[in-house]
Amino acid sequence: MGRAVGLLVGVAADAVFGDPRRWHPVAGFGTVAAALERRSYADRRAAGAAHTVALVGATVLLGAAVEVLGRRRPLVEATVTAAATWAVLGGSSLAGHGAALAAELDGGDLAAARARIPALCGRDPASLDAAGMARAGTESMAENTSDAVVAPLLWGAVAGVPGLLGYRAVNTLDAMIGHRSPRYLRFGWAAARIDDVANLVPARVAALLFALLAPTVAGSPRAALAAWWRDASAHPSPNAGPVEAAAAGALGVGLGGRTVYAHGVEERPRLGAGPPPAPADLRRAAALSRRVGLAAAALAAAAALSPRGTRRSAR
Repeated sequence: MGRAVGLLVGVAADAVFGDPRRWHPVAGFGTVAAALERRSYADRRAAGAAHTVALVGATVLLGAAVEVLGRRRPLVEATVTAAATWAVLGGSSLAGHGAALAAELDGGDLAAARARIPALCGRDPASLDAAGMARAGTESMAENTSDAVVAPLLWGAVAGVPGLLGYRAVNTLDAMIGHRSPRYLRFGWAAARIDDVANLVPARVAALLFALLAPTVAGSPRAALAAWWRDASAHPSPNAGPVEAAAAGALGVGLGGRTVYAHGVEERPRLGAGPPPAPADLRRAAALSRRVGLAAAALAAAAALSPRGTRRSAR
């Protein structure tokens, strides 16, 4: 019960307060990871694997130590789980940035929209016109709803505070070093592969939720499932593909195309069969992201209350 209540309270705190404004634990982890990288970096997979295991292992051990405080004390367990959940979730800020980007594009304020893009994704804002920013925002809303909301909640349900913190450590390292730039192609390999494994189930749960909740934004579950089945495998990411394809089908838009990052240019496959997203579609994507997050919270709480989860917490 403590774990389930803690997850729901953490979701509520994220909805009401958003990300912590100061001393954000994820930012602190990133600072520590960057400092360690200055000492541990070498252009080898083994060096990157050691770097990743050290950081993720230390974070999981910290989570396990914190969770011990709540053993057989439901109120303490709920409190520490709520704090960890609030710290690792990014749903409120994600949807808020998506809706704000839509408003800026609607108003023709491209300078403000470009300044907001880094809060949503790692693309080069200077390379994006209004249509490109609408597409980037919509794709980011889909992928990050899985990464920053659904996945941490599911990991929290099955593994408590260690799952919450460990997952966020893995996902943060993937964002920092898991891309295919010359510097990180080998050093970031382990972080990227561990992130792929950690998101294998959550990404498909998120895709299914996008499909099921499509009618809440005047979308079609059938179109979402069809796009997922038809298009997801063409995406270079085994987890972003299902989520982005399902979201494209749910919104009735087409995603993919030329994508410019700081480390290079990628040609992304077409996902969905509709026209490119407009600001109105980005606003619908933000609304759908919030609803998927709420559904994921309910699923996570139910999983934590299952007989298996209850026995695990009791131990």
